[in-house]
Amino acid sequence: MIDKLEMFIALAKAEHFGRAAEECGVTQPTLSAAIKQLEEQLGVMLVWRGSRFRGLTPEGARVLEWARRIVGDTRTMREEMRAVKQGLSGKLRLAVIPTALSMVSDLTTPLSSRHPNLRFTVLSRTSADILHLIENLEIDAGITYLDNEPLGRLTTVPLYSEQYYLVARAGTHLCEQPFVTWSEVAKLPLCLLTPDMQNRRIVNEHLAQNGAEVEPRLESNSVITLTSHVLTDNWATILPLKSAEFFMRSGELSAVPIKQPEAKHLVGLVAPHREPYTPVLEALLNAARKLSYDPPN
Repeated sequence: MIDKLEMFIALAKAEHFGRAAEECGVTQPTLSAAIKQLEEQLGVMLVWRGSRFRGLTPEGARVLEWARRIVGDTRTMREEMRAVKQGLSGKLRLAVIPTALSMVSDLTTPLSSRHPNLRFTVLSRTSADILHLIENLEIDAGITYLDNEPLGRLTTVPLYSEQYYLVARAGTHLCEQPFVTWSEVAKLPLCLLTPDMQNRRIVNEHLAQNGAEVEPRLESNSVITLTSHVLTDNWATILPLKSAEFFMRSGELSAVPIKQPEAKHLVGLVAPHREPYTPVLEALLNAARKLSYDPPN
């Protein structure tokens, strides 16, 4: 039954029998037969069939919720029993918004030191992607914004408040001031994250609140791409303080806070709200609670 539920989850995610079979490491006929057997066991049709995948039936959508819960609980049980025998081990899968990537090592390094058999996968994803990946059991946890978009039923651990800085080449006139305004920033040739990134939506919102709109000279979903262009030309970007600090270590970049008004947005760890947690996820949540740089008042 568990194997069939895992195949059903893969089909709902891929929306294609062939791709779902490839993800599960089985042939398409094997996957199709498993879905049909699951329908027979449950006594309902789960998938609208035709020449291609046409979506889940209403019953299928409900079964998908149960499937995610059952498969998640089964994985938790297996990991807990493995931890009893072998200690904490396995792979921890994280998805992180681009502006928080520079702080991930603050979480993974202490965990790796305490649990040398742990392995990590870290992906750069948008805030929307992170929620989708958690829902589909494709990652164990994410690092994203906690106060801008609805998160649903998740466990959250605040980590720090994102503050925004203008970042430009060292010696740039504006960066020698104690602070700059959003209106001043809007007049510069900017490199910004792409509009699908929540950071970009936040920046656009603060600019609009100050009567300013920008047409960036360059857009990218990579913070490294933004900063590399700032280093090579008379451009500037807007980054949270933690990202800015990482790229300022070379001394070639300067940063100055953007105020009037000063903007802060909470970033934290998000994980499925499912108890008991897997031993690996429990260790991650505890590490995040100890790490919290800027706990809410």
